[in-house]
Amino acid sequence: CHAVAAAAAGPERQHDPVARPYPVDRFTHRFDDPGALKAGQGFGALFLVPGVGETLRANGRVRAVTGETVEIAIEECFIHCAKALIRSDFWAGGEPAAPDRAEAFLNASRFLALATMDAAGRIDVSPKGDPSGMLLQAEGTRVVLAERPGNRLAFGYHNMIERPAVAAVALIPGSNTMATLTGQARLTADEDMRARFVVNGKTPILATVIDGLEVRLQPSAALERSKAWARPSNPTNIDPAATFVSHLKLSKAQGAAATMTKPATRKIRAMPRAVPRPSNGANASAPDVERAQGMIQNSA
Repeated sequence: CHAVAAAAAGPERQHDPVARPYPVDRFTHRFDDPGALKAGQGFGALFLVPGVGETLRANGRVRAVTGETVEIAIEECFIHCAKALIRSDFWAGGEPAAPDRAEAFLNASRFLALATMDAAGRIDVSPKGDPSGMLLQAEGTRVVLAERPGNRLAFGYHNMIERPAVAAVALIPGSNTMATLTGQARLTADEDMRARFVVNGKTPILATVIDGLEVRLQPSAALERSKAWARPSNPTNIDPAATFVSHLKLSKAQGAAATMTKPATRKIRAMPRAVPRPSNGANASAPDVERAQGMIQNSA
């Protein structure tokens, strides 16, 4: 894992967080930047298990950093579908060598963990995946990201409209080098821009443009320790479908305290198909984005 400074919100946030204490030294061994953990800050995590397509998203806040313990108040935890890892062919790995220039690295990336933030500083981390060259396209201080259907939660869309600052980690599966990037994001339905990301005849429904891009390439000790691509076979003790069913049963049995573990089908209906596109092909106007925001907020 890598600590990313960003945050997020969305419909149906839980109000009864459950505190999970973790020793500081465990974080030190698992995070490339344990210093990013500060009391009161938002916390978002994306957990991957080698060989498993589904991921686990956990959102909350750092409740306290005292002595040898970091306490996280988990407000929301759910299983995310496998689409991002399937599209990126994540567990197949690849060449361990990676481009040493930031722009080339981003263009070659196949997986992205995008952190977005709401006005209250709550974090959501969303996985994105596509073939090399079809996930990110960088040029100078701008990078464009293809947005394709996923869990239809729309948390990230809501957050980018409310608070454009984002942070992300980009990976080239098989390489222990990672790119951390920050910038100001905006959604667009520009037809020409979306047409650059056609995969298998499918054009993304939206694109995210990140301006004021700052990128840092660095080796990740966490990725090296995980040996993620050295053991890609499915673990025999993890069954995502069974976990899904267990979460639903737990919710029914324990009520509100268990709803934070429900999967991503909570009460969110279909995501808006796209920001309405102006006839001149320009980026979506402010009223268009406001309309899309209303569609997202009303999807609960």
